[in-house]
Amino acid sequence: MRWKTALTAAFGIFMAIALWAQTPATPWRGAGAPPCVGSDGGVYQCPPASGVVAIRAGHLFDSKTGQMSTRQIVLLLGDRITAVGPEAQVKIPAGARILDLTRATVLPGLIDAHTHMFNTRGPKTTTENAMLVAVQNVRDDLRAGFTAARDMSSHGNGYADVEIRNAINQGRIDGPRFQVSTLGIAWGATPATAPANPLASTVVRSVEDARAAVREQIGHGADWIKLYPAGNYSFTATGEAQYVVTYPLPVLQALIDETHRLGHKAGCHVYGGEGQKNAIVAGCDTIEHGFGLNQEQVDMMVVKKLYYDPTLVRYTEPYMDDDDNRRTGGKYRMIPIFESAARMAAATTGIKVMMGSGVDGSTFPHGTQALEFEWLVKRAGLSPARAIQAGTTINAEVLGWQDRIGSIDQGKFADLIAVSGDPLADITELQRVKFVMKGGKIVKDELTSER
Repeated sequence: MRWKTALTAAFGIFMAIALWAQTPATPWRGAGAPPCVGSDGGVYQCPPASGVVAIRAGHLFDSKTGQMSTRQIVLLLGDRITAVGPEAQVKIPAGARILDLTRATVLPGLIDAHTHMFNTRGPKTTTENAMLVAVQNVRDDLRAGFTAARDMSSHGNGYADVEIRNAINQGRIDGPRFQVSTLGIAWGATPATAPANPLASTVVRSVEDARAAVREQIGHGADWIKLYPAGNYSFTATGEAQYVVTYPLPVLQALIDETHRLGHKAGCHVYGGEGQKNAIVAGCDTIEHGFGLNQEQVDMMVVKKLYYDPTLVRYTEPYMDDDDNRRTGGKYRMIPIFESAARMAAATTGIKVMMGSGVDGSTFPHGTQALEFEWLVKRAGLSPARAIQAGTTINAEVLGWQDRIGSIDQGKFADLIAVSGDPLADITELQRVKFVMKGGKIVKDELTSER
């Protein structure tokens, strides 16, 4: 009978919380301060009220201009920035909490535009284990300085990325501000022979399927629609790279048109070839990877105002050469083709290059994705300032959050990071973030002397 007693007690507690949540005028009669209640009835500790905070920044990176300023003051109230400027012009209010970062470089919180908060789901992965790993991953991303991110498919975990995003927004777990793309939509050229896996990518076989899949995913909370217009690559006997085309162009166009009709954006995983060109022609908002980009395609992207997300580190890892060696007997490699395309694209006037890592917990661990900034500089040829802008102002534009994040400006969220050195002189400084603040809350601090 013990289980009945425990169940009765738990039900009583639940009903007490539920009744209190429905009648906020009723005083809290439980332990400690009154809690906050989520939309699903779960209870969590409310964030404390915050007074004025003043940050003394020895150096401050202006991500709008790409310039570095010295001896700056940033004032915060709650989760927002209220003032920014030289210390001779911005007065610190009496009683303000002061964070001393005079020996550091302060930057806007970083934004990773291509993550996978869930590791690839294996046949023995339980839902519980997948969620625990995802919580750890998003926490590691935040502590590495990424205060916002876009997640580019849940890797066989259904709509669980929506739940993680919502939990972060409610303050239940620490993690970046997220936009998510849930399952992704794949092409099935042949009739289904087995029931669809509800946790894996939605498979479509017609224009009607395509539009319905977009509506369903957005209805379940997707911010983005993830598409796969071009499949894997191979080499011909003479070394020419060739790429698999997936959706017919009318289907791809329907996917993107329906996404835009509903006020959302699409991100397209493409390696090259006709499928990649189709993604550009159809107006996919972000072109991901793009091993085989050519000048004609990049110029078309500029005209259409599409964004380029190379994910350089993820596709120049040693396993790429291992795979190519196995397939071609060591004759041909994709990495130099990809690097050449990335440099060409980055050098094109008007192209907007994003910072997206592709971290997925398999070959690229969460919390290490600042490596991408180094690759953007050393392999794609971006200046350090432009690389940082890729992961701040450009990505904020992509997310449609340029009025909230991406730069240190009055009215924006107090999402800030700091490093010891100068990332314009050494871009690898971003791999050693010492201070992280998200929405005015300090997440990590190895730098300040506070008074």
